[in-house]
Amino acid sequence: GGGNMAAAGREEPPLGLEAVVEEAAAAAAAASAGFRLTAVRREPAVRLQHGASGLEPLAWSEDHRVSVSTARSIAVLEQLSDVHSGGQDMVIHRTAVPAPGAACMLKVGPKKEVAECKEKFASSVDPTVSQTFMLDRVFNPEGKSLTPMRGFKYSSWSPLGCDANGRCLLAALTMDNRLTIHANLNRLQWVQLVDLTELYGERLLEASYRLCKADTPCGELRDFPEFQRRHSMQAPVRMEWSGICTTQQVKHNNECRDVGSVLLAVLFENGNIAVWQFQLPFLGKESITSCNTIESGIGSPSVLSWWEYEHNNRKMSGLIVGSAYGPVKIIPVNLKAVKGYFTLRQPVVLWQEMDQLPVHSIKCIPLYHPYQKCSCSLVVAARGPYVFWCLLLISKAGLNVHNSHVTGLHSLPIVSMTADKQNGTVYTCSSDGKVRQLIPIFTDVALKFEHQLIKLSEVFGCVRTHGIAVSPCGAYLAVITTEGMANGLHPVSKNYQVQFVTLKTFEEAAAQLLESSVQNLFRQVDLTDLVRWKILKDKHIPQFLQEALDKKIESCGSTYFWRFKLFLLRILYQSMQKAPSEVTWRPSHEDAKILISDSPGMGSTEDDQEEGTSKQASKQSLGDTGKGVDIDDPAEDSLHQSGDTGGREPMVEKLLEIQAQIEAVEMHLTREHMKRVLGEVYLHTWITENTSIPTRGVCDFLMSDDGYDDRTARVLIGHILKKMNKQTFPEHCSLCKEILPFTDRKQAVCSNGHIWLRCFLTYQSCQSLVYRRCLLHDSIARHPTPEDPEWIKRLLQGPCTFCDSPVF
Repeated sequence: GGGNMAAAGREEPPLGLEAVVEEAAAAAAAASAGFRLTAVRREPAVRLQHGASGLEPLAWSEDHRVSVSTARSIAVLEQLSDVHSGGQDMVIHRTAVPAPGAACMLKVGPKKEVAECKEKFASSVDPTVSQTFMLDRVFNPEGKSLTPMRGFKYSSWSPLGCDANGRCLLAALTMDNRLTIHANLNRLQWVQLVDLTELYGERLLEASYRLCKADTPCGELRDFPEFQRRHSMQAPVRMEWSGICTTQQVKHNNECRDVGSVLLAVLFENGNIAVWQFQLPFLGKESITSCNTIESGIGSPSVLSWWEYEHNNRKMSGLIVGSAYGPVKIIPVNLKAVKGYFTLRQPVVLWQEMDQLPVHSIKCIPLYHPYQKCSCSLVVAARGPYVFWCLLLISKAGLNVHNSHVTGLHSLPIVSMTADKQNGTVYTCSSDGKVRQLIPIFTDVALKFEHQLIKLSEVFGCVRTHGIAVSPCGAYLAVITTEGMANGLHPVSKNYQVQFVTLKTFEEAAAQLLESSVQNLFRQVDLTDLVRWKILKDKHIPQFLQEALDKKIESCGSTYFWRFKLFLLRILYQSMQKAPSEVTWRPSHEDAKILISDSPGMGSTEDDQEEGTSKQASKQSLGDTGKGVDIDDPAEDSLHQSGDTGGREPMVEKLLEIQAQIEAVEMHLTREHMKRVLGEVYLHTWITENTSIPTRGVCDFLMSDDGYDDRTARVLIGHILKKMNKQTFPEHCSLCKEILPFTDRKQAVCSNGHIWLRCFLTYQSCQSLVYRRCLLHDSIARHPTPEDPEWIKRLLQGPCTFCDSPVF
């Protein structure tokens, strides 16, 4: 509950809002004196079409997508904080990355020679060769007499900002060792950008399967050990993404531009690690900058994680590798291409005992040490039923390493582990439905863990668990479950489901949103979903939250708090709407009658027709709420839905009042963005230069409201008009060449009635048939064109000005 945020010694300041703190404290005290966590089930449960497969089958990305590795595909569940639906369930958008149809054959030599060798090994009289060859699925992915290797072994999400839309990329590893990178560019479909297994195989073939020129020449493929070596040096075990590193690139005109790049480390069966460097945004093969191979020297490697540490503004990194035999160590990563990047001088051993406890999962969490007053790294690894932890601190004396094991957590081995990076809380689970929450608490020297049990059987009934993942801001835990034992008997069939439980209370989520350092609603969808759920249940915004938010808006005026206010008002508006009494998409018989009576052959009375159309209109309004670009249109129609006339008036007034507040907040956000756009125009244009932005229209629109008096806007507009030197540069309708007046922020209507929607990022009228939409269908934006200058392209990369969502 309330203690875990304070306990982990974070760098953020304590919450300054008395009301919020009291609420959170009351909630914590009510639960118990210690760290009491009450996990509540969150609907819906998502049923999987195929069984979960691989190690750690669940992963939750920074842009709120949950990937589930299954036997036929990776199911991707995207969590949305939908402002247009009044349903209390979590809103999930579901897509999938299918498994490739053909088996992946690793490149170990010329095709003909490989086929001959396989024939030779399969029919060898030496059973140590023939049986080892026949039973090893790396050599025989297609199976023949054995079952085919279908499904996924592991999946890993990149950080936010890596694909063309500024979202996360998905690296996927199939059971038959094919490593690919996928992007979801149009929301419905996943596209494979590159096959890294194939590319790495080509590199090895060119280098004659030697890592460096000094290596001894490789043996003959006909020798079984050589055949094994060539496979193990390119069969991936796991892969992990680094954080984004920014480097400066000098252009031809000596200008410097920042170029983002990201690293993907791939661990192979023989202990080698390939580090791929990609330029951002990652578009495919052409975005690969380099690939370096590091020898880790670890036998039977099982898991990999990045160690990233910031010390005196110097970023250091390395790779933490765990072995199936037990040892864990950090390997230096030498990259000459990345400026301002540092690594260790030599490997650092975190655990050296070969105690046969396999390392199943490693997480590295950056924290702030409250006693030593410096940043530190907490490395946690699941080893059998235990959690191994290691605290790394860099001081004047060098690198300090404290390590130990947490025992007594589970009676069965840990099958999955996940960590909340914001406060260092770690969650582990075993297959019997028991989840442990471990909260790190700093002591003078190192740290200790407070831990408590979350029994999923109390939430879902008797279940077996196959994987867990915590949401980016720690609000939810996703769990893959199947039926547990009933009366001592195993279930006849298994139904795999992804289920969700809450880890935070509404008060904690609200406090975190108010004190957020991110100031972006889209990046905190799990927290906003908890707030949405509470408002839809209670049909009002809690007083403490309203007051705290108003205080924030008064004191700092950041548009983030205005967007948060808009979000709360929209959800409140949805909670007041009366739910449709019947399913809106099902065609009704009344509609059919109306259509017949409307046909010219039927002499229907006017009254009859009016009644028909009003019925249709009210149905339409129910179905269309929030589907259009304009979220304020449905208000007028939906007011007529409140049953009896007696209780209708106050409800209608309440809805109109909320509608007016929504309109006012949207108007404020629009004006703030208009000022930003005008600032860009002023900075980047010459005198009397025409741009695609309707500058004069935006200026006139800002000055048209007498009630709006903003000195900054007035001064800025004065400067711009002076620069424009009496030029107006009006927009013209592409159909009839008439002038398009700027009277509405959402659309432009010419004198002949042609309507064009306006791009919310540049306010230009979108006169093409293709445009982009924000994730929540709030607003539309045009596509960048080749003739757009850099500064307009930058504006068009921005998120939605109302809900922070990315634009597709």
